[in-house]
Amino acid sequence: MKASKQYRPLKSAMRLMFPVPVLGFAAYSGTGKTSLLVKLLPLMKLQGLRVAMIKHVHHDFDIDTPGKDSYELRKAGADQVLVASDKRSALLTEYEHQHEPELKNLIQQLKLTEIDLVLVEGFRHLAFPKIELHRPSTGKAFIFPQDKNIIAVATDETIDSGGLPLLNINQPEEVAGFINRWLAQFE
Repeated sequence: MKASKQYRPLKSAMRLMFPVPVLGFAAYSGTGKTSLLVKLLPLMKLQGLRVAMIKHVHHDFDIDTPGKDSYELRKAGADQVLVASDKRSALLTEYEHQHEPELKNLIQQLKLTEIDLVLVEGFRHLAFPKIELHRPSTGKAFIFPQDKNIIAVATDETIDSGGLPLLNINQPEEVAGFINRWLAQFE
């Protein structure tokens, strides 16, 4: 699919919002956000990019298993549990009061000196650069006409993208190439 124009958000505006480039994927449930990201991440890794991922979920979740020490410590009342080994670490934080997490605060929890890019799945109502994923077969409306932070549309059909770059959602290499060109403005 061919892009009809290039969109370049202001470098300084992005730096004011976040200390590293942040790019979101905006789509309705069932469009294939996670499926695309699972294919994109290895491609980006091959290009030498260090990528952090933030995923927003709209329900209670647990990454710990009942019976494991970290689970038992958290359930016993620890507000934060940091699990670490020689291969990975994970910080679990319990909130005293239920509230929506703030993207800026989540980004600040990352080791920003060790990443080149933050990809975000979710938080589609916030103002930051995003690629819209759209499958006309889902019957859902486009997001880009209402969200001026959409910088490209990835879809599986030819559509009127309102002048935004049009990407093939089934070609992760094409989406990765667009992200690389977008990232180049931050160098």
